[in-house]
Amino acid sequence: METKEITEKETWENFCLTAQEKTFTHSYNWGTFNEKMGDKVIRMGIFENELVAVFLIIKIFARRGKYLLLPMGPIIKENQNKQKIIEETLSKLKEIAKKEKVDFIRLAPILINNESNRKIFEDLGFIPAPMHVHPELTWELDIREDEEKILQNMRKTTRYLIKQGLKNEDLKIERSVEKEDLKYFNEVYKITAKRHNFTPFSMKYLENELSSFKKDNQVLILNAKYKEEVIASAMIIFWSNIAFYHQGASSQKYPKIPASYLVQFEAIKEAKKRNCHTYNFWGIAKDEDLKSKNHPWAGLTLFKKGFSGYSKEYVKAQDYKISFKYYLIRVFEILRKLKRNL
Repeated sequence: METKEITEKETWENFCLTAQEKTFTHSYNWGTFNEKMGDKVIRMGIFENELVAVFLIIKIFARRGKYLLLPMGPIIKENQNKQKIIEETLSKLKEIAKKEKVDFIRLAPILINNESNRKIFEDLGFIPAPMHVHPELTWELDIREDEEKILQNMRKTTRYLIKQGLKNEDLKIERSVEKEDLKYFNEVYKITAKRHNFTPFSMKYLENELSSFKKDNQVLILNAKYKEEVIASAMIIFWSNIAFYHQGASSQKYPKIPASYLVQFEAIKEAKKRNCHTYNFWGIAKDEDLKSKNHPWAGLTLFKKGFSGYSKEYVKAQDYKISFKYYLIRVFEILRKLKRNL
């Protein structure tokens, strides 16, 4: 096996297009987004006669310490030896970590959560990270069926609310890729963050995400207007034949107006037009976590599952210690997680 840097966007994207397990957080443009945010990005490929895996490395400068992050990767070609590829990935990561003088490596795998996949990381000296990087449990929907069949498969209440939204002449969905329209999303997004008690992404973050995917027609803002007021919004990423519901918000000002439901249905229809085979609703909470009615994702999980679909659970984010400072960072992250009730 040989591991070397990939600089050609076409090579990277064409490889990802053929892979089964993947998310946009390993797209070429997600690397571009992180560069715009000020992080160092390295794109690596593993070759064995041909390209068999790629992994995106982001050097994170946090107040608590520096580390290398692999966001939901590496992406591995089908029928490859996963153990061998993860070993090769770690070998290269340790080499880069030494050069970049970081405290640890954090790898969020794109491998299904089962005993054999967990053992790969355990055998290599990884330990489960105290916090998640990206969703480790996602909700996905196969959208290759026709529109009517997709509607029929939804929860009865969800289907009813979508139809009510379609009939409401005062409720319109506006599509945009312009930065000026992102402000409407941001206004509703801040309301959502306050309601659910989480820290929202900055406007700079949202603008950079939009601009990074816009040039390849891989992003769309959907604003739901009720009587000319935006009351729900979403930013959808379309990448490698999958649509991702990455950013979403609703004001709840008019709770009887099913704006969020209509946004999702219009996003699903748009994904079908773009020849996507899957609509990824992004993260949901586990059933055992939902036993607590106060779980911050309880309502969101119920909402997403109403559209029908299936869950995918990935191996937890894994850490690999480089310096002893990592242990201090780990304690800090555990305490912060407890404080946030996550």
